[in-house]
Order: sequence, then C-alpha cells, then structure tokens
Amino acid sequence: MGYQKAKDEVINVSPQTTDAGKMELYLYSLRKMAQQNVESNRITLTNLYNLKAFFYLCGEMIRENPDLQYGVILMDITQFKAVNEFCGRSEGDRLLKFIADCFGAYEKERPYTYACHVRADVFCMCTAYGEKQELVDIVLSIKKKIDEFPFVYKVLPSFGISISAEREPSISYLKDCAVIAMNSIKGKVFASYAFFDDEMRRHQLRERQVENDIVSALQEGELELYIQPKVDMHSGRIVGGEALVRWNHPQKGMIGPGEFIPVLEKNGFIINVDAYIWERVFSYLGSLQQKKRHLVPISVNVSRVHAYDTGLCDTLLGLKEKYQVPVGYVPLELTEGAFLEDEEGMYVRMKFLKSKGFVISMDDFGTGYSTMNMLKNQPMDEIKIDRGFITDMDNPKCRIIVRHTIDMLKDLNTRVIVEGVETKEQREFLLKCGCDLAQGFLFYKPVPVEEFDRLLCSQDKSCHFC
Repeated sequence: MGYQKAKDEVINVSPQTTDAGKMELYLYSLRKMAQQNVESNRITLTNLYNLKAFFYLCGEMIRENPDLQYGVILMDITQFKAVNEFCGRSEGDRLLKFIADCFGAYEKERPYTYACHVRADVFCMCTAYGEKQELVDIVLSIKKKIDEFPFVYKVLPSFGISISAEREPSISYLKDCAVIAMNSIKGKVFASYAFFDDEMRRHQLRERQVENDIVSALQEGELELYIQPKVDMHSGRIVGGEALVRWNHPQKGMIGPGEFIPVLEKNGFIINVDAYIWERVFSYLGSLQQKKRHLVPISVNVSRVHAYDTGLCDTLLGLKEKYQVPVGYVPLELTEGAFLEDEEGMYVRMKFLKSKGFVISMDDFGTGYSTMNMLKNQPMDEIKIDRGFITDMDNPKCRIIVRHTIDMLKDLNTRVIVEGVETKEQREFLLKCGCDLAQGFLFYKPVPVEEFDRLLCSQDKSCHFC
C-alpha cells in the first residue's frame, strides 16, 4: 500500500469531538489545511513539490510510520549553467523536465516516497528502504536514464545519499547530510554517488563547533593578529608584512587557519573576522604613525565572500578615517577566486578603492584557471607568485617558467613578490631573475604583531620603543 493511500484512509476517519478531543480536533484541522495547501506548492516547470511541501509531507510520513528506515537522495548536475549557455534555455528546461519525471516515477510507484525539485538543477527524494542497496539501485537507475537521454551536451549528475538509524529522523537534517555527501564527489567523473559517512559527520561536527565558538572568540579576543614579514632579499631588511589570523582557543590551544577559515567562508562569518583583523592592522599602523616611527606596508586579505559584501568599501574607508593611516600602507590581497564569485561587482569595488589610494595585490598567482585574464583585465599593482612555482628548482622547465613570468610581470610594471622561499638556492635564483622581494621561512615565519614590532625596532636604529 502506498503512503498516499494509507494517509487518505487516516484522513477519512472522523476525529473525536468530545471535550477531551478538542485539542486533537484542532491539530487535525491544522493538518487538513496544510494537506490542502500542499498541492499549490509545486514547481511549475517540473510539477514536483517544492522544498516547503516536501519537508511537510516527509515529516508527516515519518511521524505516522516511525518504524521504517528512511533515506534521502539528492542530485545536482555539474556546471548546469554551461548546459543552458551551450544548448539554450529551452533545451535546459527539457532536461530538467526529464529528470523530474525520473524522480516523480518513484513517487508514484514506490511506497513511502516523495520527490522534490529543490532549485534549478537540484532534485531530492525521500524514501523508505530495507537495504542500502535499494538506494544505490535508484541512483544508478536514474543516472542510466540521464546518460541515455538524447542530449547534445554531456550531462554529469552527482548524487548524495544520507540515511539515519534514528527513529523519526529530521528530514531537513537528512537533506543537509545528502548535500555534504554529494559535494564530496561533485564533478568527479568516476564517482557518481557517495553516502554520508562517519568522517563527513565528524567534519560536520567540527564545522558546527567552529560556528558556535567564533562569536565568543571575537568577543573575548581569542583571534590574534600575526604578521609574516616581507623582505628585500638583497639586504634581508623587512619592507612589509602580510596580516594573518590565528585562533588561540582557551581549551584547544592554537588553531591553524586551515581548520576554521574555510568554515567561516562557507557561512559568511569571514566578513566579520576580516573586518576584525583589518582594524587591528590599521590600529597598529596608526600607533606607529603617532610615535613617528617608520611605517611599512602591511597587506590584508580580502576573502572571496566579499564579492557580495556591499559594505566592503565603506568599511575600509571608515578605518582609514578612524586611524588616519595612508591607505597605501594597507595593500589589499585577493585571490583569483574573489573575482570568480562576482567578477563585475568585485572589479568595480577594487577600481573604486584603487582610486582612493589602495594598492591591489593578487595572491597565489598562477594557481587558477584564468590567471592571465585576471592579469589583463583587473587593476593589479602587485603580484605574489605562488610557492608552487619554486618548489622544484631542479627542474629546468620550472626555472624557465619562473624567469619568464618575472620578466613578464616587470614588463607590465607590476611589483613582484615570491611566496614560500625556504632555501638559499631559491633566493639566489630569484635574485638572478631580477626579483628582489619575498616571503618565506628562509627569512621569517608568521609571528605575533608584538614580535613583528620588535623586529621592526631592531632594524631601525633610531627606534626607542623596544
């Protein structure tokens, strides 16, 4: 018996109307109204339920049949935007309708099953199952149909599957877990599906812990400003620095940025952390200026999330006014990814900030797909060559690439810094190539701002503040 039939039989039973049953009648009425509204919550293009109706129907199904096992299958198409651009919107819609029919067929034919069109090219299904292989079989069947669909563009679907041993699992949680599983293999040609597993669960818990702790970390001053010096390789003198963030957790000790920065970029809180570090940098440079000490530029990182931050320019200009620091001493470091999020929006903001005196620097040069385009089109004053270019100096091809890259950047009148310099051989080679500036462990590791300040003092003979 399908779930719809079972549900209809329950609805046709008259509810109690005694005084003791008034609350039951009230709840029954609410459910009845919700069920009547469900049919209006379908996506016009595909005629599948939208996410709101899907969550409601699956929640009711699980509540009324708590002893069954439930699994959620979520599917996304890699680079569906390219499908529309290459084939046209009408062909893209034809594909979406076909995929919707594949999912909808299970809703009609399989007991205790609902399908959903989440958005664009994302589809979801919740179904009761006995063995995990049933869920795999559904995935492979849908994939086979998509592979055989007559279409001029190679369609690459990715599936995430989540299950729960808990009684009456949360449908929204299962869906989120399926998203995580799907993202773990999205775009991988030889992996079409993945189950949400214990390692993903642990990773998810770590992310939640970061999200829970980061607000208090800002309030309690647990996030610390570190600076990695930039040096003139001829003299060894510090000529600048890059501002970095470290998290000194009261229980876990020092947490590296690789553990929390990706989480903060995902949930958008990196904007708050960036603003916190920016203020620390402006404040430090302002204090140097008040003491009439020699200033060196300290660059700050601008996350890709700032592509959507309409307050970016106001924040930076506000800090300039607050601390009266010439903005040329606070270069803005961006990776290529910052432009790929919203190239036009970020370009407009960078062009505006450049007009106000900010120096624009491209970090990790050479690691992206569109580096040369970025170099040609974006307002870059400084290029930081990624450490990956100099890790294999014994390779003649590597040396040729580095030498000609430096020549090209100098011809473009762009300041060049090489990251990750760790050996004397690398230093000597770069100097022969005409590159003077570098960052790397051969010179200095990232240090707390207080230690950076002492380093500046020690090379400034006129300093009386150490």
